[in-house]
Amino acid sequence: MTRFLMLRRSVSISASVHSSASIPVFTTIKDYRLWRNEAFESKKSVGFVPTMGALHDGHLSLVKRSLSENDLTVVSIFVNPSQFAPHEDLATYPRTLPQDLILLSALEYQPANPPNAPRTPSAVFLPSVKDMYPSGISQDVSQQKGTFVEVKGYGEQMEGLSRPTFFRGVATIVTKLFNIIQPTNAYFGQKDIQQALLLRRLVGDLHFSHPTHDNLHIIPTARNAANGLALSSRNIYLTPCERRLAPTLYAALQDAGQVWAAGASKQEAVRRALDRLGAAKDEGAKDGIEIRVDYVEMNDPDTFEVLGDGQVQRSDGAPVILSGAAWFGRTRLIDNVILGNLEGIVAK
Repeated sequence: MTRFLMLRRSVSISASVHSSASIPVFTTIKDYRLWRNEAFESKKSVGFVPTMGALHDGHLSLVKRSLSENDLTVVSIFVNPSQFAPHEDLATYPRTLPQDLILLSALEYQPANPPNAPRTPSAVFLPSVKDMYPSGISQDVSQQKGTFVEVKGYGEQMEGLSRPTFFRGVATIVTKLFNIIQPTNAYFGQKDIQQALLLRRLVGDLHFSHPTHDNLHIIPTARNAANGLALSSRNIYLTPCERRLAPTLYAALQDAGQVWAAGASKQEAVRRALDRLGAAKDEGAKDGIEIRVDYVEMNDPDTFEVLGDGQVQRSDGAPVILSGAAWFGRTRLIDNVILGNLEGIVAK
């Protein structure tokens, strides 16, 4: 155990970045793998939370879940170029590393048995773009070279309709991260439900051992307690007026879910959500705020196929993903609710 703890403390980034943080930060794959080998030898379970930084309480809820279920917890921070289209916000995506490390350093979980020491995040993996993409990386898919991963038939619906290269980038970077981190368990948020379910299929189809299909956990969306707005790093882009209207997306999905549960058809449920968003659009226009609905849709959680307009809730409570995306000013937000039986999809 002593040798393991010494290795945990042996690698860090410059003091100017982590002076107020106590977590070892690994900036190379080689150094991280030395640490991971010690965890294997010590028979320690490793939980993993992949992030792009700009951490908020939603990310921290995933880290807390990992701390409660694993001996060790690793958080990665990497803004992945391959999941941004050329017109998207890669250059301006919020980067707050010093604050991220402070937030992680403050987390602690006390196991139930008193002799056990409190658990804190064990390591941060902070790789370079060069290490993650040895052949280089362009946001233009036609210019990319090297190895990429696609989950055929599952990345073209829902978010994939609006962001056709997004899931290719996600599947590629998460495959790389899983191969490096080799987590016992991995944790993703329900806010990105299609991403999480697609990745669960990926690890099953490719027979990953770290994590297995069953050890990729989807945790309920963390929300603003006052208004239900899903926590997101991109919320920082919202103006005060836009932030006031942004919770309408979740409220609209809730409205649709209520009429669906009461026996309405899919078409009627979606219309209810669009009506709520339309009212918000009119309200926003009075303050010069443009609200544009990208989509509101209902999909099968196994296939992502779109439900037929006349479909109603099944008597067995089979789950359905009700999701939506909308622009509030220049900020695109997504959200979803799962209708019916959540068992096997979202962790309790």
